[in-house]
Amino acid sequence: MTTGRSGGTPPPNPEAASTAGDRKPKTDMDKLETDPGDAGSPKDGPTTADTAAAGSTAGSAAAESTAAESTDDKGTDDKSEKSKKEKRDPFATFGPAPTPVPTRVGRATRAVGRFLAHEWTLAALGSLALAVAMTWPTLRYPRYTLPQDYWDPSLQAWQMAWSGHALLTDPGRLLHSNAFFPERWSFAFSDTLLGYAPAGMIGTGPEAALLRYNIMFVLAHALATFGAYVLARQLGSGRIGAAVAGVTYTYAPWLLAQAGHLHVVSNGGIPLALAMLARGHGWSLRHGYRPEKRRVGWVYAGWLVAAWQLSLGFGIGLPFAYVLAGIGLVATVTWILRRWVVNPVRRPFGRRLFTADVVGGLIFAAVGGMLALPYFTVAELHPQAERTAADLAWFSPPATGFLTAPAESRIWGDLHEGARATLPWQPEMTLLPGYVLYALALGGLFFSVWRVRHRLLLLAGVVVSMVLAMGTEFLDGRYTFVPLFEHLPGWNGIRTPGRLMLWTTLLLGLLAAGAVSAFAGRVRKISAARIPSWPSPWLRLATLLPLLLVTVEGLNRTPHPVVPVQPAAMRTVDGPLLVLPSDQSHDQPVMLWSTTHFQDIVNGGSGFTPTLLEEVRRVTITFPDQGSVEYLRTLGVRNVLIPRNQVAGTPWEFSIDAPVDALGITREEIGDVVVYRL
Repeated sequence: MTTGRSGGTPPPNPEAASTAGDRKPKTDMDKLETDPGDAGSPKDGPTTADTAAAGSTAGSAAAESTAAESTDDKGTDDKSEKSKKEKRDPFATFGPAPTPVPTRVGRATRAVGRFLAHEWTLAALGSLALAVAMTWPTLRYPRYTLPQDYWDPSLQAWQMAWSGHALLTDPGRLLHSNAFFPERWSFAFSDTLLGYAPAGMIGTGPEAALLRYNIMFVLAHALATFGAYVLARQLGSGRIGAAVAGVTYTYAPWLLAQAGHLHVVSNGGIPLALAMLARGHGWSLRHGYRPEKRRVGWVYAGWLVAAWQLSLGFGIGLPFAYVLAGIGLVATVTWILRRWVVNPVRRPFGRRLFTADVVGGLIFAAVGGMLALPYFTVAELHPQAERTAADLAWFSPPATGFLTAPAESRIWGDLHEGARATLPWQPEMTLLPGYVLYALALGGLFFSVWRVRHRLLLLAGVVVSMVLAMGTEFLDGRYTFVPLFEHLPGWNGIRTPGRLMLWTTLLLGLLAAGAVSAFAGRVRKISAARIPSWPSPWLRLATLLPLLLVTVEGLNRTPHPVVPVQPAAMRTVDGPLLVLPSDQSHDQPVMLWSTTHFQDIVNGGSGFTPTLLEEVRRVTITFPDQGSVEYLRTLGVRNVLIPRNQVAGTPWEFSIDAPVDALGITREEIGDVVVYRL
């Protein structure tokens, strides 16, 4: 057989053509020069190459056909060629089956499965389950008990109930509550927990208020754990390290003493907002700034969460606002440097991201300004409400407080009883974040997934926050807390500097997360080097040990006292009314009792006592007498209630049954409460 372009003769049979075609595949040039449809054309006569190419085509068709027969005139018999092409390819039997098209139910099921198996879903559910367990028995009798005590928690349960009631019935009266009658702006006498108002719209009465409070108490712990976990993950921590950061941020021993302060426990919006803002800006500690990771939606979400956190109260919200302002200042300077000084880049952060920060920051500032206005009004109307340097000194903890746990700590409570005895105000001075946390954070300075400069920055933040938490105890506060107290707007409203330990705990948790993540990464490398590459049970347990230890150190023995039952008279007697005896501890449960009808009450408890209420308490010591009755009438008080079970050891123990005929008032008993009609 010749291989040239001419002088050849066609192969004697198709098998030969097929063989020749297999040995020499058809090239692109052959395709251009040879048309199978022209195989029988008498123009120039077939060449050897032409015949070989035609034979190759026929051989391929024969191999792909399921019929055993073949003909010599494949190139000329169009009908035969068409019938062969329509025959089934035998090799299709071995091909993959077509992918089934999922139904709508199947797609929904898969979507739900992916959602439930997502890391954030598992983290949220785990945080919630841990919150229920670590705050137990809060949800055992949620309609009758309160954590820690029933004084401040009763006030905060009333706050949620009042905000929900006012927004549903008369939003214009929101800031002028039914307590402290006849005072105005009384809802701004303390942190308002306004961000929980939607929960306050559900249910009425004291039992609903207690149930609402206890549920929000547990959810606040869950949100704090979830928020710190998400922040650590966004910054680059591993899962176990992030879990350590979440648990320590929420269940640090010092926070057990704050169980009666929902506005302090409700701090989960701080790390969650920071995580959202970092995610939206495409920034983390381990990877730095990555423009391709920017998500404008997360930036808006972060600012909204920050505004919601601020609405819960300025006690911890104000320092958070200044932290955000500091971060914004650093980001602005960085933007200027990147735009015009260091390796100039046009729009280094992007116009949309810049717009999101401006809009989000304005929303946050507007919320803060609107919330602050009533407090400025209260400070003007009640000068005694303003915090002084003497208040600050009274609540400033010494350095030993950072090593002392509160009595509510199940692990360290009894062991630190002697140390607590040396502290003037134990609830705000027992600031131990956890010895395990101290150890893990110290290890994180030397062995961590964070870069060295980031470890040093975290350490600097720990030192600064601890110094500020000492108030006037560090160099008398002359160069630390006092300048902030005197010059920063709103800072003089912070009388308990020890609560700045919240930032210390968060930063220590991030240092610890870096160490635990590095340890877990080392375990993975050791496991990968083994044959088979699977960690032993001991290695698995070793990675979980830090998480187990910080969880155990956060165990509590918080009391859950039964709240005094609402007297039947509080459900039937109209206001304005006064309940005697009246003082801070008695009045806060009275505020809770008023959540059935929210009638006006003279009683009230908050961060300060108005002058008018002090005068009422002084004048009514002799009630019922002519002077006190006339005084209450001038205030507009219509009824006075005295529960018999609260008069022991008070002036009313003997005067409660005194004759009232000459006073122009009437007396009746509703249950165990004596009601005086003025």
